[in-house]
Amino acid sequence: MTFNVSERYNCVVLQFKGNVMGGPDAVTLNEKLHELIEEDKTNVVADLGKVKFMNSSGLGMLIGGLTTMRKAGGDLRIANATDKIESLLVITKLITVFNHFKSLEEAVESYSAKEEE
Repeated sequence: MTFNVSERYNCVVLQFKGNVMGGPDAVTLNEKLHELIEEDKTNVVADLGKVKFMNSSGLGMLIGGLTTMRKAGGDLRIANATDKIESLLVITKLITVFNHFKSLEEAVESYSAKEEE
């Protein structure tokens, strides 16, 4: 698994690619999220459009990221989940925990909408 980091408007996009399996990748993601928190960037979108496979450890990694960002006063939202990953989120009931969006644009815009309230 790899992920690219880019900034959009008022959030950071992590575009994941490959198989999300947890393990050492979880440590890398956690370190990156803490770097973002130190830079006061706590609104994150996890773009899963290029993820081929995700196991329970990969889900755990996303949950850890969500917890980390929410504790810092932000959020981690999911965009572009494939049908397989979306059904995994439904089965595990995590679909009710994450804010999720069909497109990256919708996820990015959701942070702007939150600030306008």
